[in-house]
Amino acid sequence: MAIQPPSVTPASANAQVRAAIEPSRLSGPPATGELPRRLGFLAATSIVVGIVIGSGIFRVPSAVADGVGSVGGVALVWALGGIVTTCGALALAELAAALPEAGGVFVYLREAYGPGVAFLYGWALLFIGPTGPAAVAALFAEYLGVFVSLTLVERHLVASVVIAATATVGIRSVRGAGAIQTAAAVAKVGALAGIIVAAFVLGDPAGGSLGHGPSVSTQWGGVGLGLVAALWAYNGFQDMASVAGEVRDPARTLPRALIVGMVIVVLVYLAANAAYLYVLPFAALRASRLVASDTMIHVLGAAGAGAVAAAIMLSTFGTINGSVLTRPRVFYAMAADGLLFGPLARVHARYRTPHVAVAAYAAVAVAFVWFRSFEQLTEAFVVGIWPFLAAAAAGVLVLRRTRPDLVRPYRTPGCPIVPLVFVAGTLCVVVSALVAHPTTTLASMGLTLLGVPVYLIRRAARRGVAASAS
Repeated sequence: MAIQPPSVTPASANAQVRAAIEPSRLSGPPATGELPRRLGFLAATSIVVGIVIGSGIFRVPSAVADGVGSVGGVALVWALGGIVTTCGALALAELAAALPEAGGVFVYLREAYGPGVAFLYGWALLFIGPTGPAAVAALFAEYLGVFVSLTLVERHLVASVVIAATATVGIRSVRGAGAIQTAAAVAKVGALAGIIVAAFVLGDPAGGSLGHGPSVSTQWGGVGLGLVAALWAYNGFQDMASVAGEVRDPARTLPRALIVGMVIVVLVYLAANAAYLYVLPFAALRASRLVASDTMIHVLGAAGAGAVAAAIMLSTFGTINGSVLTRPRVFYAMAADGLLFGPLARVHARYRTPHVAVAAYAAVAVAFVWFRSFEQLTEAFVVGIWPFLAAAAAGVLVLRRTRPDLVRPYRTPGCPIVPLVFVAGTLCVVVSALVAHPTTTLASMGLTLLGVPVYLIRRAARRGVAASAS
């Protein structure tokens, strides 16, 4: 999987090719500013690890266990989730190296399928995407309640303040936000490692699930819904690509950061689930809403709950910071392409960040904090966003056929199998969610499809302006 240095700069070469062969693409207004490349390999890898390892590994293992009903089923779901997500990261790594522009998945969809599909992704990310940081911020506030008694309104206020604080940092300095992300990623991996080591060294396996699991067989019908929960925990690997326009030496840095980051995440997740199963009886694992806390209570008593609460707060803060840092870059790219309102493409004169896009994203996330539960937020995100990630992964195959001249410093190994594994896994998740929760799943799909008339109206208006100018 060697990364070969190109003879020309990939970004400039591919931009020239696009200009030559895609004159019909909607042309946006000139960019109102350039985003400087300030992020290196460590910061990019930390963004992957820091966003992916958030609330999921502390909250959803019980939902997975309850759905599949056996120790073997739990192991299967987490392993499948790791395989599916890693295949997605391997696929997106090729696109990230070839198209190192701000916007990430939006850019890949635009180049593979045209501006219409790319617009729908941005639309979904604007109105469904903020459910991700909103859910994580809600969990941050919930665990703060371990130390300070909070009412529901106060928890909502805390979650809103955390989102606003990370947005402020992201507006003032991408380098500062990247430094916070690096520190949070190292700290959260260390905290999880502490939980894992404590469970295996100090825990009593006599009462745990490993070797003492229930006699019932795996509930295969629950594997799909288990994957919905697991993929929420694995979600976020794609967000690093959104800051591709601010990464140094992107042809080398982006693929390495995606792959190394996901390997770290998968290993940590498998070890964490093994630790939970080592300590907790399976019935307790199924019933627990705070599985990491319950594990540490078994090991260290009441003091363990406070330690885990602090670790989760640190972990979730890093995830929120990473989300607010990366995802607004999609709106910046869309506005620069003329697909969204022009102010979203503005770059702050002093801080050199897309401040309007960051502020808009944070505002929608704060609104979600007040109106939806954690479970509603997580399911809406997976069902609403992951189909676009699957389309982007399939875009590797599309662009290899339609754009053979695209400079590819890195090529996805195992094509076409690797991208298709990710597509198949995502399809399984969406179908399972549709069968189990048709109303909420269809609502998410309907919200996305509302973007179709908006896009058509926007395109017609731009054509009218262009015709009047000519």
